[in-house]
Amino acid sequence: MEFRRLGRSGLTVSAISYGNWITHGGQVAEDQAVACVRAALDAGITTFDTADVYSGTRAEAVLGRALSGQRRESLEIFTKVFFPTGPGQNDQGLGRKHITESIHNSLRRLGTDYVDLYQAHRYDHSTPLEETMSAFADLVHSGKVLYLGVSEWNPEQLAAAAELARELRVPLVSNQPQYSMLWRVIEPAVVPLSEREGISQIVWSPIAQGVLTGKYQPGAEPPAGSRATDQVAGGAEMISHWLRDDVLTRVQELRPLAAEAGLSMAAFAVAWVLQNKNVASAIIGATRPEQIEDNVTAAGVTLDPELLHQVDKVLGNVVERDPEKVTG
Repeated sequence: MEFRRLGRSGLTVSAISYGNWITHGGQVAEDQAVACVRAALDAGITTFDTADVYSGTRAEAVLGRALSGQRRESLEIFTKVFFPTGPGQNDQGLGRKHITESIHNSLRRLGTDYVDLYQAHRYDHSTPLEETMSAFADLVHSGKVLYLGVSEWNPEQLAAAAELARELRVPLVSNQPQYSMLWRVIEPAVVPLSEREGISQIVWSPIAQGVLTGKYQPGAEPPAGSRATDQVAGGAEMISHWLRDDVLTRVQELRPLAAEAGLSMAAFAVAWVLQNKNVASAIIGATRPEQIEDNVTAAGVTLDPELLHQVDKVLGNVVERDPEKVTG
């Protein structure tokens, strides 16, 4: 396993982290989820990412039980707050009440006294940023949160949060965006701003919800049991915009490039995002332990610049680069 610094902080994270969006508490049974966590630990992964909203709060609880008995100091546990976790008016957003109540509930479900990184899952346009950052700062000062991060914030939002973090003397060290060979909207503005502010990217969906594994064939029905057929946890909706024949045809043309790198298609996709020096960690998910064993072969791999050029040439205009598509 390769390890990288998170932002300009003293925190080191595994270059490949394990995430349980969709899977834990939803797509897979708990014994299978535990087996995947054990496989991640065996592979050298120390960084685990979740969120209070995943599977209606069940994902945090499953992860907490799966990590029970592990040496806490050897793990980096990340979670998030923003989306609704209950029926009340204040059961969502980044107001002080919801942040304070959510961290206590997350700590209880995760079975820990603190989280290494607490992330604002989206930007809250209805709450003053000063209130959000002040509430986060109080959690840092209380020791319940060690570092702060955000997810899918645009450059202007990141810059404003970084300025407040400096004033409050708290460590804002990360952003968690979607990023892959196919989705590069953070490259024009988010990454340069983050580099200036000492903020790393912890990227989700480096395999484009499974499309970059090559298992989805142009002109064919999605394989049974794949994310594209998952109507319960929302996987089918998330992946649908990639299931176009022009995209799937180009992805199949990546096979010889992955073979040249000595990697599976999935590991090649993970290795590609890790070539970006602003990426501290790539989040992988899994429904089977062997998927983790394959993905971690991407750690520490350096891809030849010519190979990266060939990726760009193969994918061509199916790559999404529009910076306006950063969620914000």
